[in-house]
Amino acid sequence: MRTGKLPEDMLIRSVLDQIGHRREEVLYGPAVGADCAVLETAPGEVLLLSSDPITGAVKGIGGHSIHITANDLAAAGAEPVAVLLTLLLPPETTEEEVRRIMYDAENICAQLRIEILGGHTEITPVVSQPVISVTGIGKGAKKDLLKAANVRPGMDLVVSKWIGLEAAAILAQECGEFLRGRVPDEMITEAASFSKYLSVVPEALAAKKNGAVLMHDITEGGVLGALWEVAEAGHTGLEIDQAAIPVRKETQEICRAFSIDPLQVMSSGSLLIVAEDGVKITEALRQDGIPSAVVGRTTQSEERILRCGDTVSELTPPEPDALYTALETGKQKRR
Repeated sequence: MRTGKLPEDMLIRSVLDQIGHRREEVLYGPAVGADCAVLETAPGEVLLLSSDPITGAVKGIGGHSIHITANDLAAAGAEPVAVLLTLLLPPETTEEEVRRIMYDAENICAQLRIEILGGHTEITPVVSQPVISVTGIGKGAKKDLLKAANVRPGMDLVVSKWIGLEAAAILAQECGEFLRGRVPDEMITEAASFSKYLSVVPEALAAKKNGAVLMHDITEGGVLGALWEVAEAGHTGLEIDQAAIPVRKETQEICRAFSIDPLQVMSSGSLLIVAEDGVKITEALRQDGIPSAVVGRTTQSEERILRCGDTVSELTPPEPDALYTALETGKQKRR
């Protein structure tokens, strides 16, 4: 099978269809486009749980892993509270590298007021680079949950900051040798700093206060994958203006160097927001210093359309993330 997430049809057939529901306190379990499970722990009170591995990045993996999980919780409308970390490390890992991973993770946790509760660490030859799997725990009120059932035709779709930030940062950090001579050095340096944009917790809080009915952290599969998953969850069509999707020039140049599409690469740091009034959301984010743009609307039609000038194409289920192909290209260059 190809590297990356399981194809949607296989995920449904071989994973989701094998899982039963048997606990009344489980309000929401696994589903396409659902990043969090929800447990009702007391009347009106809920815990949200999310789990994610980091397999593409090596540099800054500790802090990166916390951002990804906190983003999923915040996008669901929860306050991130705690994490459990599982570290799988190859035999050549040094103690200093372990300390750096944990230092970076704790640094981001301190910024976001998240506590590391525990987890597991293991040296194993079955991995060739450090792998972290994070389980995040968030809390909230049942009435404040953002649910796919709230999505209706005629709603605005807003994208915060810029797509492709995560992929550009990883490729600039991991594949600098490949990029030199293909992308200006100053762009590589700037893209390597994009990790500072990876948190969507601030915009999730602002969007929730200003009418967001659903939010989705744009991760594997990129913005096109996130749009598809939101449409699937909400059972709507889409009409998207590609020219309105915000993307940094650095990301465009790095993706061009690897012959990959910035619309289909990991984009943590960018949040997809569904709301009745997208302009209200963009104005609230602007006041917080966060750029954003209305990129389209949900529709009554079953069609999911991407417009680029006079060209119209149909969205399809997400393909494996293009970042994996790019990383392999960059690694071959290092050899």
